[in-house]
Amino acid sequence: MNALVILVPAALFLGLGALVAFLWSLKGDQYEDLEGAAWRVLVEDEEDKVPAADPAPGGR
Repeated sequence: MNALVILVPAALFLGLGALVAFLWSLKGDQYEDLEGAAWRVLVEDEEDKVPAADPAPGGR
């Protein structure tokens, strides 16, 4: 019974904290564009490509 005195307020505090974090993420537009990031991973940008190394001099 003594454990409930600690566990119930702790559970309420953690639940309230999770709700506040979720509402904060909604206010910060974290869920605005859910598919955009997934498509950006698949698109290959030309400026991000590493140039091919030149062959070594001497014809090796």
